Amino acid sequence: MNKLKVGIIGATGMVGQRFITLLSDHPMFEISVLAASASSAGKTYEEAVGGRWKMDTAIPEKVAKMPVYDAADVEKVSSMCDFTFCAVNMKKDEIKALEEAYAKAETPVVSNNSAHRGTSDVPMVIPEINNAHVAVIDTQKKRLGTTRGFIAVKPNCSIQSYVPMLTPLLKYGIENVVVCTYQAISGAGKTFNEWPEMIDNIIPFIGGEEEKSENEPLKIWGKVEDGVVVSATEPCITCQCIRVPVTNGHTAAVFVKFKGEAPSKEQILADWKAFGNDVKAELDLPSSPDQFITYFEEDNRPQANLDRDIYGGMGITAGRLREDKLFDYKFVGLSHNTLRGAAGGAVLIAEYLAKKGFITAK
Repeated sequence: MNKLKVGIIGATGMVGQRFITLLSDHPMFEISVLAASASSAGKTYEEAVGGRWKMDTAIPEKVAKMPVYDAADVEKVSSMCDFTFCAVNMKKDEIKALEEAYAKAETPVVSNNSAHRGTSDVPMVIPEINNAHVAVIDTQKKRLGTTRGFIAVKPNCSIQSYVPMLTPLLKYGIENVVVCTYQAISGAGKTFNEWPEMIDNIIPFIGGEEEKSENEPLKIWGKVEDGVVVSATEPCITCQCIRVPVTNGHTAAVFVKFKGEAPSKEQILADWKAFGNDVKAELDLPSSPDQFITYFEEDNRPQANLDRDIYGGMGITAGRLREDKLFDYKFVGLSHNTLRGAAGGAVLIAEYLAKKGFITAK
């Protein structure tokens, strides 16, 4: 099978760098064009990144010498790829306009940005949970006037540390959820060298994160009606988001209250073990984890340093499920924020869209 040609918009940032490491030897996709801000345009990739390469591995040799194009030159970049990943650092309205420009240039966009997450005909997808939402792409194409161009988005990185565990429990009637997330510094695109204030410190505020954490799960759990996604109205979620001195891995402490009789602990664990593995079984996507949710019996797991990289950073881990005095249950969840939560999650979405025929060669 010929590989699909992919462009990376925002290639010099931390998420863009992660895209490059994931795609440099991908079985379905090949990097054909890199784009960033006008200040990077005309340079080779290694020149544009300079000393800001943040990955543990070196810049792939075949990418280092590739030229960087201006992301605003939509026609040029689009002519060189079949679809794009977008991870730019711009104002929300500017991101919306840029992504729609690429879609209207008949180049599908799989976005890591939050700008279009609230757009009702833009699917916000975790493939193991709500892949049926890709059906709204047909409505979006009609709105945009395109035949193959569209936008699909990846949800917020932090919700992936608890939404997978809550989803199979919705059938029991969840009433209220309290979540506190403990989020790694890479979620801000930083390392400890760049952010020494985070050493021996926590910051109890991450701008805009709590609103996303409370609202985005409701879209994930929504239904497709009349060609758009209608968000669910319950359960009620309240969240606090805290920045902690961890390189990678977002941890969530979760409390769950059911409307009626709560399921047993054994039933919850069985639901978690069975949930979300059908995508791997059906399509065998390269980025799909062998097990979507992995539960640890040990009281001191999951730990970011030990467990964030499970199944290449694409698995979700959970632990400490137990009854609660005020709520019915409490547990801890963990996901790798720059893999499952960012670039890796977007790559998985693109793999799913390609397998289902939404992304094709031009």
